Formats: sequence, structure tokens, C-alpha cells
Amino acid sequence: MKSIFTLIILLFTTTIFSQNSLSGTIVDEKGNPVTGANVFIEGTYDGTSSTENGEFNFTTTTSGKQILVVSFLIFETLKTVIDVTDFKNKTIKLRENVTSLDAVVVTAGTLEAGDKSRVSVLKPLDIVTTAGSAGNIIAALQTLPGTQSVGEDGRLFVRGGEANETQTFVDGIRVAQPYGASTQNLPTRGRFSPFLFSGISFSTGGYSAEYGEALSSVLILNTQDEPDQNKTDIALMTVGLGIGNTQKWNKSSLSVNANYINLAPYQAVIPQNVDWNSPFQSLSGESVYRYNFNTGILKFYAAFDSSKFDINQENFNSLAKTRVNLNNTNFYMNTSYKGNFGNNWQLTSGLSYGNSQNKIGIDLNDVKNTENAAHLKLKLKKSFSERLKLSFGADYFATQFDENYNEYLGTTNTSGYNSNIAAVYTEMDIFFSKKLAVKAGFRASNNDLLKENTLSPRISLAYKIVKNSQFSLAYGDFTQTPNVDYIKYSKFHQFESEKASHYILNFQYNKEGKTFRAEAYYKDYSNLVKYDTQIAQYNSVYNNNGLGYAKGLDLFWRDGKSIKNLEYWISYSYIDTKRDYKNFPTQATPNFVANNNLSVVTKYWISDWKSQIGFTNSYSSGRPYNNPNEVTFMNGKTKSYSNLSFNWAYLLTTQKILYFSVSNILGTQNVFGYDYAKNPDETGYYNRKEITPTADRFFFVGFFWTISQNKKDNQLKNL
Repeated sequence: MKSIFTLIILLFTTTIFSQNSLSGTIVDEKGNPVTGANVFIEGTYDGTSSTENGEFNFTTTTSGKQILVVSFLIFETLKTVIDVTDFKNKTIKLRENVTSLDAVVVTAGTLEAGDKSRVSVLKPLDIVTTAGSAGNIIAALQTLPGTQSVGEDGRLFVRGGEANETQTFVDGIRVAQPYGASTQNLPTRGRFSPFLFSGISFSTGGYSAEYGEALSSVLILNTQDEPDQNKTDIALMTVGLGIGNTQKWNKSSLSVNANYINLAPYQAVIPQNVDWNSPFQSLSGESVYRYNFNTGILKFYAAFDSSKFDINQENFNSLAKTRVNLNNTNFYMNTSYKGNFGNNWQLTSGLSYGNSQNKIGIDLNDVKNTENAAHLKLKLKKSFSERLKLSFGADYFATQFDENYNEYLGTTNTSGYNSNIAAVYTEMDIFFSKKLAVKAGFRASNNDLLKENTLSPRISLAYKIVKNSQFSLAYGDFTQTPNVDYIKYSKFHQFESEKASHYILNFQYNKEGKTFRAEAYYKDYSNLVKYDTQIAQYNSVYNNNGLGYAKGLDLFWRDGKSIKNLEYWISYSYIDTKRDYKNFPTQATPNFVANNNLSVVTKYWISDWKSQIGFTNSYSSGRPYNNPNEVTFMNGKTKSYSNLSFNWAYLLTTQKILYFSVSNILGTQNVFGYDYAKNPDETGYYNRKEITPTADRFFFVGFFWTISQNKKDNQLKNL
């Protein structure tokens, strides 16, 4: 018995003396003590928490080299190899966690809309509940700073750039034809329904090296990763019908929608400012299939639409009106994969194909054109740490365009081009702290049609001055192939890429449902296309000697907290821009630019009425136009533009909505510009006609019904 007691004493004594004591102090990067940090030996229960003074002290039975782990919520977890026999009175410095919610985010030139966005100026709901947008993504974006509302066109014009200077991407893959077909002074719409998209990134300048072939901006639409449940959406509208269905399985899901639009019944009731032979009709559909792997997601997206209209347009150069009969079919598909592999690697890849065909009758003459466009993309991203991330990849764009112009009882003129653009890019994100971050990279491309190579550096910097406020700077060079109106004559002329450099200074404040942005910018254009005829044609003399600039200030304020049930935002833009391009005899402001633009958007929920009502008031100062009766070029200025729109969504039941909207409530007689005769009359005067909206007001009434598993979902987010 005595020997057993002696053995126990020896074992206890050996254990006590084999323990090692560890001690030290936990501090932040400024030397301030960190209270409550967890300190322990990896793989054991040996550890403690730091005191108010940042001190810690604990013992461990381990010996030799071990891994000490120190963690705290707002700091990066530290793992370091130590010798436990000699770790006493050490100072451990923790670095701030650069991925925390209050960390700096590069915001220069970028407006985000989406639930997953760190700093979002819009929510997905906003894209389609904005009064006056009529479910058009482009119309909703035109209430943001930096954009121009060009009512006779309908496309997205950004910071002095033409609509073709903005490229659209779905899940990172380019869309060659993002707008519906149209004709002169008849506005078009974006092809895509908000039904399938969960987030939007709209860069008004200074965008990532990942994207190319855009002088002004990029619009990135992201489809939903995963729907929440099975459901069916039904829409009965004054302008047509719509239906959508979503099916969800264990690892996959499928969403489809289809719409039929026919404006004939509507236009029979509402007076039009246009002489229609056959009003606009379209049949369209979209689908997205998703499959979730353990480490990634595969998506397949497809969209189709067919549209037509027949119109008589006044022609000053003829006693009779010009008849324009247009038929368009468009198909777009892409497949994309995004997933993780290896040690903190991420792969993004995709392929798209688009086909657009136009058949246009101009009186007795015919124009037929076809565009086939493909985009292949591969991107790799490596996270070396929370502070350093490297991405690199490659793009390949292939475009074939063919056009035939058949004169009645005359000749047939053909034009077109084949273009292949190969590009590589790399970009690095460096977080020096949660207050300072830099994104830097470059894009290099080869254009076989233009026979040229380009190198475009890009860099952005963001610095957080206080918890809710930060500054960002951005610089970038951007190139783009001249648009199809010129490049289709490339077999007769040699063109070069058009170029632009962006300089951006941004300030952003974001706190508790309130966002303020102020952004100043300067854009320097070079290599713009010029020609020597009234319109661009095959025998024009072309060169790339055009140039220009755009500078301005954009302001944005959004508040969803100050007044219960009310959300509103205010956008203001000032721009000063001039160009010497096309057939301009001198540098002047283009006719699509208004120097001052203001939008006020409000949304208010009235519980007692089970209703959401909204108002959008848009204002633009006068736009320039050229009056051939005057000596000075672009000396005219239209009257200012004003449009007050209203919408009302009433919940009949949880899943049934009655929706009403009207644009231009006050009936303002807006004028977008003037069409002048090519030749003067017998007195030497050039006659003109006002370019006005197709109708003074647009009324819309719809009934929307959702059938879902939870019996709670509705289409309020799609209106």
C-alpha cells in the first residue's frame, strides 16, 4: 500500500513539473490592449482569454514546438509556431479583419443593387417598383446619377458616352444585343425581365480589368443562384400576358417565363403621336437552369424574343411619309460555372452565343442584317490570405455581321465584318488594413480585324476615414471597336479602336439605411471615328482623329429610415462634355447630353390600404441641337424635360396584386430635339419637326397572381 501511494505522488509530481506556463499580452496594431481574445494551443483544451489589460497566462502539458492560436471577432485569426518551454511575457499583435462588415470597399464608379452587395445603393425590389420604369431595368437605372434619359432612344447613356459604349453581361458573360430592335426616334427597351435576376452591378466608369470592349461603363446582371421554393406567376396586363414557373429539386432548379405583348388594343384607346400601320408586338421567353455541386454552381441561361411593328414616319425630304416595317428575332444563351477547388482557388468560366436578325422594309427597299456573336471566358482567382487576392483570366470574342441593302428595282449592296478579339487580364486586390485597399491590374487584347494590340492599365484605391465614410480613387484606360454603323464598312476602310481614360474621385457615406455618394470624374476621349458625309455610308472618308472630354459631378442620397414606411432617393448629375467626332465640324456637346439631370424617387407603404404607392419626378435641362438655319454649330437648345410618374400596387390578397401606373401625369409637352430637312425650301429655310414621345402619357393596368408553396410570395418585386 505504501508503494502504491508513493507511485501516485511521483506521478502527480511529474505531471505538475512537466506543465509549461505561457504568458503575454495581446495588443492591436496601435499597441492598445485587446480584451477577451481567445488564446489556446491548437488541438488541445489548454488556453484562456485575455484580461482587460490584454494579458493572458495559462499552462499546458504539451512540450516542444506547438501552434498557438489567437482569435477575436474583429481581428484576423493568428496562428504562430512557438516553443512552449520558452513562451513567457511575449507581446502578440493582432491585425484588423479586412473582411469585416465595416471594412473598406472600393466604390469609385460602381453602383451596386443586390442583397449580397456590401454597399448597395439599390435593392432588387427597386429595379422594378420605381414609378415610370414599367418593369424595364434600363428605365430604373436612369434614375441613378451619371445617366442620361434619352427619351427618343431608350438605351443607357452614361457620362457623355453613347449607348453603344456600355456593355451588358449576364453572369459575367457578354450580351451582344441587350436591347430590342427599333427605328429612328422610337424608344426601345432592355431585353431582359427582372424576373430571374438577383443583383446588378452598374459601373459608371473605372471598372475592373475583367471587362473590356466598353468606353464608358458596364452593366452586370447576376441571375439567382437558388430560388426559395416552387411557384407559378401569372400576369394579365393591358399590353399583354405573362407567365412564369419555378421548380426546385434537391440540387437543381429551373425557372422559365414567357410574355406576349401587343400594343394594338392599348393604342386603340390611348391617342398616339405616331402613325402606326401595325403597333408593336412581341413574343419573348427566358429560362435559367441551375445545378449545385458540392463546391460550385453551374448555370444555363437562355432568352428568345421575336418582335415586329409597321410605322409611317414623316419625311421632310419627300411629300409622302416613309414607311418602316421591322421584324426582329433574337436568341441569346450562356452557360457559366463558378466553383472552388484546391487551396483557396476559385474558377469562373463561361460561354455565350447570340443571334440577332433584322428584316427592315423602308418603303419599297429592303434591309436584312444578321449578327452572330460568341464570348468564351476563363477566370482563376487565388486567395493567398484575407489581405491578398490575385485573379487572372482570358476572353475571346467572335463576331460576324452581314447586311444586305436591296434597292427596289435596283442594285444590292452588301457590307459586314468578321471580328475576333483575344484578351488576357490580371488583377490584384490588396487590403493593407480594413481602412485601406487597392485593386490594380491590366488588360491586354489583340483585335485581328483592326490589326492592333492594346494594353489597358486599371487601378482603384479606397480609404475609410471614419467608420461609415470613405474615399475612393480610380484610374483606367479603356478601348472599344467602333460601332457597327462604321465597322461594317471595314472592307473599304481601316479603323482603329476608340479610346478613353477615366479619372474618378468618390466619397461615400453608408449607415443604417442611409447612403450618400458624391463622385467627380474626368474622361478623356481619343481615336473617335470621324467621317465627311451627312450620314455614315460605305463611300464616306473615315479616320480616327476624333477626340473629346467629359467631366462632371454626380450626387446620390437615399434614406429608408427617417420616415416610417417611406423610402426615397435623390440623384443629381452635372456634366460638361464636348466631342469632335462623326461629321462634327468642330468640338461640341452631342445632342443626347443634358448638362443637369435630377431624379427624385419615392416609395411609400400604406398598411391600412394594403398598398405601395410611388412617385418619380425626372428633370433634365435642355439638350443641344444643330439648326442649319444658323451659322454656329449646335447652337440650339431644347426646352427642359420634366416627367412626373406614379404607380400603385394594391394587395387584393397576399398573393394577388392589382397594379396601376401612369407616366407624365402632368402631361408636360416634352421635346427631345428636332429633325431638319436635308435641303432648304424655295426661300432657303430648312424646315423642321419636333421629336416628341410616342404618346403624351403611358397608362398601365395589370393583375398579378402568384401560386406558391408557402402561399405568401407575390410579384411585388417584379412590378
